Amino acid sequence: MTLIKNVNGVDVPLTDEEIEKHNKQKLAWENEAPLREMVAIRKHRNRLLAETDWTANSDVTMSDDMKTYRQMLRDIPASNTIYKDVTWPTIPKEI
Repeated sequence: MTLIKNVNGVDVPLTDEEIEKHNKQKLAWENEAPLREMVAIRKHRNRLLAETDWTANSDVTMSDDMKTYRQMLRDIPASNTIYKDVTWPTIPKEI
């Protein structure tokens, strides 16, 4: 497959140097996939934790179910590397 670029409305094949640069960028993108997955996992996990942060206030007695839920959320990055494979815990009905 020939890689092309558009110059002033004309498709032009990439030079060898441009192909090499493209391939390096593609490889770098692919190599960063695990990092992007972990960022997505942590971002979602942090949002879920933030939604229940109020249960950790000093004037609130946190239920054991909530403690378990929040610990399960904190443990997710240690045992998951692919966002779509994460089994997210269900928030307890009784907070």
